[in-house]
Amino acid sequence: MAHDRTRPNRRALVRTWAVVWVAAATLFGGGVMAAGTAQASTQTDYVALGDSYSAGVGTRTYDLDSTCQRSSKSYPALWASRYGTQSFSFTACTGATTQTVQSSQLGPLNSGTDLVTITAGGNDAGFADVVTACRTSSDADCFGKLDNAESIIRNTLPGRLDSLYGAIRSRAPYARVVVLSYPQLYETGSCFGGIALNRRQRIDDVGLIMNSTLRDRAQAAGFTFADVDGRFAGHRLCSGTQWLNGPSIPLSDSYHPNVDGHASGYLPTLSALVQ
Repeated sequence: MAHDRTRPNRRALVRTWAVVWVAAATLFGGGVMAAGTAQASTQTDYVALGDSYSAGVGTRTYDLDSTCQRSSKSYPALWASRYGTQSFSFTACTGATTQTVQSSQLGPLNSGTDLVTITAGGNDAGFADVVTACRTSSDADCFGKLDNAESIIRNTLPGRLDSLYGAIRSRAPYARVVVLSYPQLYETGSCFGGIALNRRQRIDDVGLIMNSTLRDRAQAAGFTFADVDGRFAGHRLCSGTQWLNGPSIPLSDSYHPNVDGHASGYLPTLSALVQ
């Protein structure tokens, strides 16, 4: 890859994973697509970017930053705690879009950054509002909002992701960048008290389109795509052991991974790639 140059600093001789990582591993459809796990160390400079799914919204513990709802139980904080870092910059924030990530979260990135993780895109499509409408409104409103979200994902989001990913690479030319997906929200079996099956299926279908778009743009940028969806299978909403919150108080916790979702869904997905 064009970015895999020898880094002119102290880490170049200690850890080569950050500059020779092409084809190390990619997760898609919940399965490992390529063998190999990059080895990190306590000299890793890690920057965690993104939206509420990275900040840890849904864990109900916002002890790192109450405004952005960053949690020590989020997958970035869990990874940093488990494997150790030289530095850990956690700028992910609830409500972030691709554009606000680009405009307000990239400050810690530099030529010494080794690892970057990110979830972004869901807020661009207004996905939380869409799911809420599908739970409380008519079929026409639900499916109309889903159609609009799909249009944004297909037609607008790719350019926004390209801009964001380009800015990340420009600021952190030697970093391993891992783009993580979103899990499908619903199981398709019986769901007492849940929304209708056709609505659940359509929500999941649009979620898969989102993840396909994230995968395509991440790979085009030379980044690693990590699909968490397979790990959430059997643990989505309408399952017996849910790793996602249903409708919650506060409302912002709704439809986000809970503590188990981060610890058993997101963290192992990232650890399978970098540890």
